[in-house]
Amino acid sequence: MASDRPRTSISAWRPSVPGIAEVFHAHFTDHAYPAHTHDTWDLMILDDGSVDFALDRRRHGATGSTSVLLLPPGVPHDGRTVTASGFRKRNLYLDESVLPQRLAGRAVDAPVLSDGPLRHRIHRLHTALVHAGDGFEAECRLSFIRERLHLHLDALRPREPGREASRLATGLRELLDSRIRAGVSLSEAAAVLHAHPTHLIRCFKQTYGLPPHRYLTGKRVDQARRLLLDGHRPAGVAADVGFHDQAHLSRHFTRHVGTTPARYQRTRTGSAPIPT
Repeated sequence: MASDRPRTSISAWRPSVPGIAEVFHAHFTDHAYPAHTHDTWDLMILDDGSVDFALDRRRHGATGSTSVLLLPPGVPHDGRTVTASGFRKRNLYLDESVLPQRLAGRAVDAPVLSDGPLRHRIHRLHTALVHAGDGFEAECRLSFIRERLHLHLDALRPREPGREASRLATGLRELLDSRIRAGVSLSEAAAVLHAHPTHLIRCFKQTYGLPPHRYLTGKRVDQARRLLLDGHRPAGVAADVGFHDQAHLSRHFTRHVGTTPARYQRTRTGSAPIPT
């Protein structure tokens, strides 16, 4: 029966990613937010349905899965469903290390952004944030979201890789190679190499053909393969090479190798291949 279906579903957590105060996913069918403010920026995408809201006493609306909503800190806003089916949304609450308070006025003027690439980047970031061990990837993805938001609000053009690209890429690769197990944050790498985070990622990708978080994951998978063939247990291997836990290892290992760590390890006996 329709009356038996859940009217609200919510999940929220605080990831260990600098700049993100909270991740909030929700499905509302009849909820209406009263007027309120946040201390953080509210970056929202819709996955389904429509929402109507007022920001600084001006009403706005958004429908479907193409728009991005950006609500600045300290500015009153409300929100409500438009149809009986409600809406599904994903929010990131971002602190001022991502966007400074001085840009709030421009966000009030245009809180709904029609930007497909930005929306896709936010979706990819949410996907990374679901997995606790993918913090480096999430930090890299947030850096590009920050850059694109600044492009909307501050008219800053991204810097393209120049002649120093190879030098910066080599420096980052050496840093990642030296910290395969412990990892490194994007902000730390940028500070060590004296480069802007997104510029550093662009230089790495231009030089090596893949972003740094994928390079680091591949190096960890390679080390895991060697340890598994030496007879180490998958749970111990996960910690030894820098994965968050065994499930984190299994997810990336299967994507790279085409089979689970346990099945891969059983092939070391020289027996017939095991179907995957």
